[in-house]
Amino acid sequence: MAIEITSGAVVYRHGDNGIEYLLLESQNKGHFWGFPKGHVEGDESLEETAAREIKEETQLVLPIDTSFHVYTEYDLPNGNRKQMTLFTADLTNKEDIHLQAEEIKNCGWFTYNEARQQLTYDNLKELLDQVNAHLTK
Repeated sequence: MAIEITSGAVVYRHGDNGIEYLLLESQNKGHFWGFPKGHVEGDESLEETAAREIKEETQLVLPIDTSFHVYTEYDLPNGNRKQMTLFTADLTNKEDIHLQAEEIKNCGWFTYNEARQQLTYDNLKELLDQVNAHLTK
């Protein structure tokens, strides 16, 4: 069994209704909703991977907050095990998002409750719960 190491970030901003989370809809089969993330390449650090994936998927260049992260691992249908670390990244200005057409179908900003409903997988909902608790404490 191979281990796939991925990293990304829960991108958020402070909107009129409080904290809003950026979710991306994948182009691959299933069109799942999740966070900007992807595989570690070469000798990249998890932080470098998170920043690169955000830029590739949204064209946003954001500082990664490494003081807090969430982690999950799970088995994939191909028999591999995926290890995923998500940091947080605060969008403080009004930058436009330009989606990576090959990988990302759609995006949206969602309140915590909306994001929880929109996320496709339960493990991502659990990670969002942890992030939201950290950001609203």
